[in-house]
Amino acid sequence: MALRVGLQLYSVRQSLQADPYGTLDQVAEAGYKYIEAANHNAAEDSGIGFGVPASKMKDALDRLGMSIVGCHVNPLKPELLDPILDYHQAIGSPQIGTDIEFFPYGDIDFVLRRCELFNKIGEMCQARGMRYYYHNHYQEFQTFGDRTVYDIIMENTDPELVFLEMDTYWMIRGGQNPLELIQKYKDRLLLLHQKDFPKSAPQPKVMYDGLIDPKQDISMDVFVSTLEPLCFTEIGTGTLPIQEIIDAAKVAPNLEYIILEQDHSQLGEIESIKVSMEAFRKFSGVRWA
Repeated sequence: MALRVGLQLYSVRQSLQADPYGTLDQVAEAGYKYIEAANHNAAEDSGIGFGVPASKMKDALDRLGMSIVGCHVNPLKPELLDPILDYHQAIGSPQIGTDIEFFPYGDIDFVLRRCELFNKIGEMCQARGMRYYYHNHYQEFQTFGDRTVYDIIMENTDPELVFLEMDTYWMIRGGQNPLELIQKYKDRLLLLHQKDFPKSAPQPKVMYDGLIDPKQDISMDVFVSTLEPLCFTEIGTGTLPIQEIIDAAKVAPNLEYIILEQDHSQLGEIESIKVSMEAFRKFSGVRWA
């Protein structure tokens, strides 16, 4: 079955901050039917992160013919979760996810403690008839001995409680082959995140190729200091093997959506998501409704 194409609202975060309802209108006018949110203020806002009440968000989604397919939640804490799950159930979202994690290099005990948390969050979601998913960046592909952090997480979380949103851009920038990881963890895969890497970029494609020491602690400060806006381009205009990724994803029985995300752009946010949509239309195996 063809993957439905959606948009991660992080792509239009500045527009949402200025005018959340008007921005949702523009996203819908651009042709996106499926959206994923990213809330980086979950300690104060149990919704999508821009002060939008659940009732008004549901009304907007219904009016625009849109569906929400998930939301990143940060900070991820059990004591915050009940009102967050209340909100997302009210707007019809089936799941929430982790958006970014950092693991002190070599500290497997820390990773295992996070795995316990992920299982706990998964249990809380499951009790509500919802799911919890883990989203990667590149730091999960540091190796502790002969295993990546990502593999350690997969081995120490319950596959019935912790699902996956694979970000193929960050997998590649972590030195991994997303086609192989899709095959390896196909049964846990719920969502794909798709970005693109430009033909001319000021950094190597793989972060560990001279940019980051693969055995250093990667904190938020380190991550932000190496985040280069010119290493992102509109999706479908760059160098990543997107058609191969879409084709490989056919093996994942629970995968329904591929979510476009533009972390940075040299264009305006709404123009950028329109360019990505048009560029993405050349790929087969996807649909917009």
